[in-house]
Amino acid sequence: MALPSPNLDDRRFQQFVDDAKRYIQRRAPEWTDHNVSDPGVTLIEAVAHMADQLVYRLNRVPDKNYLAFLDLLGITLLPPSTARTDVTFWLSAPQDRTVTIPASTEVATQRTETEEATVFATEDALDLVSCELDRLGVQHEGGPLTDRTADLIEARDVDCFSASPRPGDVLAFGLSAAVPSCAVLLRLDSRVDGVGVDPRQPPLVWEAWTSSGWRACELDSDGTGGLNRPGEIVLHVPDGHVMSRAGAHEAGWLRCRVLAPEPGQPFYSVSPTVRAAEAATLGGTTRAIHAEPVTDEVLGESAGVPGQRFHLARTPVVNGDPPLVLETSSGEGWETWDIVGDFAASGPHDRHARLDPATGEVGFGPAVRLADGGLRQYGAVPDKGATLRARSYRTGGGQSGNVARGALRVLRSSIPYVARVVNREAARGGVDPETLDEARRRAPITLRAQDRAVTPRDYEELARRAAPEAARLRCLPVDDAGVGAVRVLVVPQAVPDPGGRLRFEQLVPGDDLLGRITRYLDDRRPIGIRLSVGPPFYQGVTVVATLHAFGAADAEKVRTAALEALYAHLDPLTGGADGRGWPFGRPLQSGEVFAVLQRVPGVELVDEVRLHAADPLTGKRGDAVDRIDLSAAALLFSHDHKVRVLGGKR
Repeated sequence: MALPSPNLDDRRFQQFVDDAKRYIQRRAPEWTDHNVSDPGVTLIEAVAHMADQLVYRLNRVPDKNYLAFLDLLGITLLPPSTARTDVTFWLSAPQDRTVTIPASTEVATQRTETEEATVFATEDALDLVSCELDRLGVQHEGGPLTDRTADLIEARDVDCFSASPRPGDVLAFGLSAAVPSCAVLLRLDSRVDGVGVDPRQPPLVWEAWTSSGWRACELDSDGTGGLNRPGEIVLHVPDGHVMSRAGAHEAGWLRCRVLAPEPGQPFYSVSPTVRAAEAATLGGTTRAIHAEPVTDEVLGESAGVPGQRFHLARTPVVNGDPPLVLETSSGEGWETWDIVGDFAASGPHDRHARLDPATGEVGFGPAVRLADGGLRQYGAVPDKGATLRARSYRTGGGQSGNVARGALRVLRSSIPYVARVVNREAARGGVDPETLDEARRRAPITLRAQDRAVTPRDYEELARRAAPEAARLRCLPVDDAGVGAVRVLVVPQAVPDPGGRLRFEQLVPGDDLLGRITRYLDDRRPIGIRLSVGPPFYQGVTVVATLHAFGAADAEKVRTAALEALYAHLDPLTGGADGRGWPFGRPLQSGEVFAVLQRVPGVELVDEVRLHAADPLTGKRGDAVDRIDLSAAALLFSHDHKVRVLGGKR
């Protein structure tokens, strides 16, 4: 860590006044009135106040010098990161033509009396392509696709699968157009003949044919209960959906495929049937970012000299690829300049510029005098009189963009035929800009690591630099991961649903996040070290507790507060004794849970606490124990706690 700055003069206002009064006693003993009402004492206090200000500024000199040294070393403040999420636009009714959602369409949270609206903008345009059902086909266990469209037109019952359904059977729907990133409605009229499947968990998966093969669709709702009754099915089709040929017909194909049943899962005994089917586009999903786009901003005119500096009007600049599109005017139009991290490899004719995202400063390369007296130009210099403009960049970002799912409901501009908008998952990735104190703490680590990963802390620091939006990072020592191997654990950001509960899928880092960290560390690891980047092992835990409430306490409120306390304390992101997340590898004991529940308002007595290890995927619970041990690479995850409250008001 940095050496402590010396306090060059530790005297304060009152000490200056007291010293002056003692000096008066020695030099002017006839001056005996030292009260604040004396005019002379008033003058002494005025001078002491000015001296106190001078001492304060004098003590700031070491800080100023320290920051100047950091600036010489090229250490700058890290810019904010932007939160991203998928937003779904829903049509008021199916349309017979394509509805386009323009890029940079703004959606926002609801503004309240205490909070401003959080605004997101879509990154790309979205086409809600109109479609209808063109073909219906049946495929039995990998056999050829049989066209049953004629039977559907004549309203004859069509068996969805084999007479005795088997895994691999397929019911295929051919749409009149490809509908990438759209929400598609399938309205089916089905008949049930003792199917035997559980409508709540049918052994089915919905898929769409894309340029990379079959990809799973997200099932929004299934009113048919697994094709058991007439109803509507809403699917979110993945991007990349294309027209393709199956059999003799080309269409945008969707399919419902039968899966092998899980242990204990009911399976089809008789195939369901379809006698009528319709398809239509109801909406679509696109990516949105918590940042405001800025376009065609004029920065000024070039003086034609090296090392020029210009400033953007809006800061900070959020990460992008590239973060800034910079152009200069020329006789033939506009020339684009590349944004680089430094000018070390820039030649005198390379159109390179450097951007400080935190301050918005745009700089051009300097001219350096060499030992032989000549000058070397690092990067080209814009022509004198040339106009500089920022064609595009984004500003904003920060932790405020990590909104919960369902929070983005306000459409800031009216779009024909669009009724509403919503984010079906929480936004994540937003990180506030680095503060000066944080940069001071980071500087010694950066200087020691020198952009190379050697110690576990180096791996964690470099991984944080590659993905500042990661909530937690942990590098296991080499001995724990195996000789010549390093394992970096990544916990992504997650915004809890109302009630403070996290879903397990929120804690699984995405491929983009893991890939970015892996590539960054792979370039900086020692030769021969095997690198593994992935999520930690999440040990599910279910707490079953019995509480006694005070007679005047509301029993339901006590139960709700107890559940909130359990989910908060065992949270992998914000739980634990220090509120920084449950520590890696730390065991859980029933006595600790007793203490947490006893602090809940309205609880008179904690009667019983039982801990059960649970599988967060299947929900299967183990036997009751008093202690749950974790490995060094494991974190706790709360799974369906149960609290019973005795006494209190009902």
